[in-house]
Amino acid sequence: MAGSFKIQMSKDKQFFFNLEAENGEKILTSETYKAKPSALDGIESVRKNSQVDANFKRKVSARNLHFFVLVAANNETIGKSEEYSSAEAMESGIASVKRLASGATLKDLTAA
Repeated sequence: MAGSFKIQMSKDKQFFFNLEAENGEKILTSETYKAKPSALDGIESVRKNSQVDANFKRKVSARNLHFFVLVAANNETIGKSEEYSSAEAMESGIASVKRLASGATLKDLTAA
């Protein structure tokens, strides 16, 4: 079973997506987009940029928890992870994004 990108609409009518693992766990959440085509472009950017390790910026939150940000070649943020309790768990999340992004299915939850 493959992972999936789920595109959704926020309360303020903007589009965003999550990359979810096979078990339904969110491993990457996008920025918000004003238009659905832009969100779809963001998904393609994740597929491409997630294959380059240097595009993952490893960080530590104010709560001392690990997380990562995926950036494009122009250093623009594409999406970020949830917080992890350890650096090892964060690296596992990065490995999941790398493994799943290119073949993940698309589920449009905005379609009526």
